[in-house]
Amino acid sequence: MDEQASDSLPSSSTDQTSSDGDMPLRINRTPTGVQAREALPETDLDDTQLYFNRELSHLQFNIRVLEQALDDAHPLLNRLMFLLIFSSNMDEFFEIRVAGLKHQIALGDDTTAADGRLPKAVLAEISQVAHTQIDRQYQILNDTLLPALETHGLRFRRRDQWTEKQKEWARAFFDNEIMPVISPIGLDPSHPFPRLVNKSLNFIVELEGKDAFGRAGGMAILPAPRSLPRLMALPKELCEEGFSEYVFLSSMIHAHADELFPGMRVRGCYQFRLTRNADMSVDPEEVSDLASALRGELLARRYGSGVRLEVADSCPDDLTNFLLRQFELEHGDLYRVKGPVNLTRMMSVLGDVDRPELLYRPFTPSIPKALKSGSLFNAIAKNDILLHHPFQSFTPIEDLLREAARDPPCVGGKADVVPYGRRLSHR
Repeated sequence: MDEQASDSLPSSSTDQTSSDGDMPLRINRTPTGVQAREALPETDLDDTQLYFNRELSHLQFNIRVLEQALDDAHPLLNRLMFLLIFSSNMDEFFEIRVAGLKHQIALGDDTTAADGRLPKAVLAEISQVAHTQIDRQYQILNDTLLPALETHGLRFRRRDQWTEKQKEWARAFFDNEIMPVISPIGLDPSHPFPRLVNKSLNFIVELEGKDAFGRAGGMAILPAPRSLPRLMALPKELCEEGFSEYVFLSSMIHAHADELFPGMRVRGCYQFRLTRNADMSVDPEEVSDLASALRGELLARRYGSGVRLEVADSCPDDLTNFLLRQFELEHGDLYRVKGPVNLTRMMSVLGDVDRPELLYRPFTPSIPKALKSGSLFNAIAKNDILLHHPFQSFTPIEDLLREAARDPPCVGGKADVVPYGRRLSHR
């Protein structure tokens, strides 16, 4: 019976025998009713529909950071922090990614990205999305976060909201702290437009009348020294009871701009900020002194070509057009903002305010038990140790470098540098 049943089973092409010919490789030949699927055609990895655009994908990540500012699950000051991180991320995005696209277009390089888009098409979509999201960022700040912070006793005073005592304090601060270090630059045939540092706070001032030397007024540029804080806390005795209050440096300069131009009338004073190309182009394989080359690149990136111009939304068109011409930018590179042009500098308020209920509890990274005592080299000689940042401390890496520097047999070290931008990592 068993032999007949066995003989009645259909033979299969998969009934291959082992190398010694004694036993079939496939022992279970029970019919399953499952038919083998036809082989799928091989995927064409050159198909542009398989890929996201790298720059646009990065931009979407930044938008997801901005979304956190609207999430009520986060403490209020952390929501402000996310909004400011969005500003910092967008600065880097324009300095590296947008600058790279503009450089590619300037060279006439029409090489498409993996998704098949031309550089000009990518740049146009970036401009559209970035304008929308930056407008949205200031709307979130002005309509959501600042009113919410005020309900919790944190207020940012505009100059038209200053009390008389606050005006006196601001005047004294301007005379003692700002006036000695600020240097207006008049614009005339003998004074060309100045070179402005990347992402620095500046003001374009519209003047009327004649200066102390009898020269007719027109325009001036007022760079704000970077040594000055962008946000100042008002003394407690000048604040409304139960409030911590702050004023912006830009508000102080606006309020006292007339004092910087004796004999002339200031018709308008408008803040602006230029973002420049800050991508570094150093190939370690082609330079003999990498440290010197990097120092040169770090200096040059402060004055790279312009990629974005942010101006106060109240700035007249003739002045914005003038600035665009000076920086060789187009109208698509102009961003009118309803608030400070350098929001990232508001990050200082997070460390100044003593309101733990409005922040997540501080997190202290841990150190693996194996690295808490003794030589790090002895620890890693026993087995590899993986550090997971930021949850684990970076201190062991610093300690490892210190210990290696004191170790006589050690003659050098190498580390991988993770780049930001287009270039591959170098060892």
